[in-house]
Amino acid sequence: VQLQASGGGLVQVGGSLRLSCDVIGRTEGYYAIGWFRRPPGKEREGISYISLRDGDTYYRDSVKGRFTISRDNSENTFYLQMNDLKPEDTTDYYCATYWAKTRWPDDYDYWGQGTQVTVSS
Repeated sequence: VQLQASGGGLVQVGGSLRLSCDVIGRTEGYYAIGWFRRPPGKEREGISYISLRDGDTYYRDSVKGRFTISRDNSENTFYLQMNDLKPEDTTDYYCATYWAKTRWPDDYDYWGQGTQVTVSS
């Protein structure tokens, strides 16, 4: 499985970005596709996932109400719509596959190159 994240960029506080994760390969059997980030000087943070089995979603508390994860089944592309962006959202974002719910957020299987998000104040 190959994943490629894109859509990052520079945005002002309060702005929006939509990240895309293109997934190539068979995803049958995986529990979810998720997004995580690595803020400077901090541990990796699981941001959001969407279950490939039942569409269940999860959001980290700090992004609830601002970020929305979705899927385009026809394209096997996953999106992370990010609204009301804050300076603390600045970092690289990655998408990854998760074989089981219990492996969220650190025990991922495949991941792609990240996409950088910079929020200026």
